[in-house]
Amino acid sequence: MSITRPALRRLPLLSVLMGLVVLAISGGFLWFLHQAAHPGPPGPEVPGIAVLTGGPDRVETGLLLLSARPGARLIVSGVGPASSLGEVAREVGIDPAPLAARVSIGRIATSTRGNAREIAAWVRETGIQEITVVTASFHMPRALLELRRSLPGVALHPHPVAPFVARPVAMLKEYAKLVGAALGLSVLTEQPRQIRS
Repeated sequence: MSITRPALRRLPLLSVLMGLVVLAISGGFLWFLHQAAHPGPPGPEVPGIAVLTGGPDRVETGLLLLSARPGARLIVSGVGPASSLGEVAREVGIDPAPLAARVSIGRIATSTRGNAREIAAWVRETGIQEITVVTASFHMPRALLELRRSLPGVALHPHPVAPFVARPVAMLKEYAKLVGAALGLSVLTEQPRQIRS
């Protein structure tokens, strides 16, 4: 089967388009790596703190920030149904009793989009309009994207924790999730946890 002349004329155009797609994806991934490795300075001390669970040092950092900010409030989003504030605080060596009245535990979220929805409900309940966002540095771009969608008008101040950069496969997966979230596809994978009463 021979290739016709019109088809041959389209090959350079297709090659250029494919090249542009590869450049866009590669450039986006490099930007993502730069964002993860250079998170910037911590934000100001604001009245709200939101921790997105799923990795080391996140809850500890949130509780330490809360203990240093009298009057601030904290939500820990995506906590498993069997975990309590006492268990979480004791794991990081913090006495939970003085902080308990200022801490909310979110148990429904199972994804970053779910975290954003859970935190948005907490914001509506508390009226807080400035939040320190605590999560891993490589997770921060996607967390902020989802939070900005759910919290328009609320000031978000990133406070990333280690790891700043994960293993290569994990970084590629996180970048793919970020692209999917940017395209609005995260709605397809959200599965809120069912809480049994």
